[in-house]
Amino acid sequence: MTRLSVEMLAADAPPPISTAGHAQLGIAALVGIAVIVLLITKFKLHAFLALTIGSLALGAAAGAPLDKVLTSFTTGLGATVASVGVLIALGAALGRLLADSGGADQIVDTILAKAGGRAMPWAMVLIASVIGLPIFFEVGIVLLIPVVLMVAKRGNYSLMRIGIPALAGLSVMHGLIPPHPGPLVAISALHANLGVTLAFGILVAVPTVIVGGPLFSKVAARWVDVPAPERMLPQRPSQELTRRPSFAATLFTILLPVALMLLKALVDIVVDDPANTTQRAFDVVGAPLIALLAAVLVGFFTLGRPAGFSKERLQATVEKGLMPIAGILLIVGAGGGFKQTLIDCGVGRMILDVSKDWSIPAVLLAWLIAVVIRLATGSATVATVSAAGLVAPLAADMSSAHTALLVLAIGTGSLFFSFVNDAGFWLVKEYFGLTVGQTVKTWSIMETILSVVGGALVLVLSLVV
Repeated sequence: MTRLSVEMLAADAPPPISTAGHAQLGIAALVGIAVIVLLITKFKLHAFLALTIGSLALGAAAGAPLDKVLTSFTTGLGATVASVGVLIALGAALGRLLADSGGADQIVDTILAKAGGRAMPWAMVLIASVIGLPIFFEVGIVLLIPVVLMVAKRGNYSLMRIGIPALAGLSVMHGLIPPHPGPLVAISALHANLGVTLAFGILVAVPTVIVGGPLFSKVAARWVDVPAPERMLPQRPSQELTRRPSFAATLFTILLPVALMLLKALVDIVVDDPANTTQRAFDVVGAPLIALLAAVLVGFFTLGRPAGFSKERLQATVEKGLMPIAGILLIVGAGGGFKQTLIDCGVGRMILDVSKDWSIPAVLLAWLIAVVIRLATGSATVATVSAAGLVAPLAADMSSAHTALLVLAIGTGSLFFSFVNDAGFWLVKEYFGLTVGQTVKTWSIMETILSVVGGALVLVLSLVV
């Protein structure tokens, strides 16, 4: 970013609510993050409450009036929930419909029937990546755990040889690919083109998940050679169903929102005329809200009807999908509030001022910031929304391609080294029956590999596009 563009950006932006200097703002940001980390890890406070208190601590340390801090936090919370809340709800409904109808099982069983021996880890990463597209990471783990454990047990595989590829597929989808909450928040904060981000995200995700999944699983299986724990073998979610949707219908439903968003991006590139009727139509059809809504409505017929669901059963399935997301919505919203507090206090502008003369590429800076926040908070989503707020000024005069890569740099950084302050760490540990040390040597290292490989690919792409 040139000095002229920085001055123009500063002139257009509203004045910060704090008059603190760069040093105090830097300390204030660290105080806010430290408070969040302490409350989550030491006092086991819910992330929503921790983010709320951390935002107040940030504002107080920056010397900002607390009434304005509250306004910034609530504004950011409202804007974030408004932009991604409906998408989270639609994704949750689609994920529950996929699970309850047996569609997820159909995908799993069909792919596993075609794979065996050395191909099994590759089949697992494919299953996890496909199923992980429309659903949250935690839901994906619960959905795939029966498959991972049963495949490992029946095929006499090392649990890590099967489990690591599945976890890698879910994690990469969660960190890089819309309509997951983190990428969507970053896209909104940086005003990135969703279609371009999705296209680059898939390009980065494929080699990243190969390295961190099937390839690393060979090493992980040697480091931690454990069998599938008998106590964690749950029932399949569709065991009581006598009918279930076909493989083709299920795959079509899962890929429909991605296809619509990519189609919108293609039309934007080919037509490149915002006034064109065709482009405007595809801008509506390919919008995340419409794409996900279409997938849910189509799923009623492609997933629910073949499974024999009545109208009442469909309604109950959607309700079951929506109920668990209240906590996710609050955490994502509070993360947006923390991000807005960072911006309004002037921390984002401070980072811009300090880094504008550095020789470090913007995507590398974004990756490093996301890594630090991820290590501090343990949450990939919090790391993404906070880092997006901090580096948003850097995207002011970037091309759509480089803005998309900035989003992906944040996404890859947010995956770095999951540890004890991450709920996913304990989820993997308990489901796979591992010790803390074994979880670090497998899950934590896998997350680090995904982050580093993905970040390196984003950096290379930023140099050639």
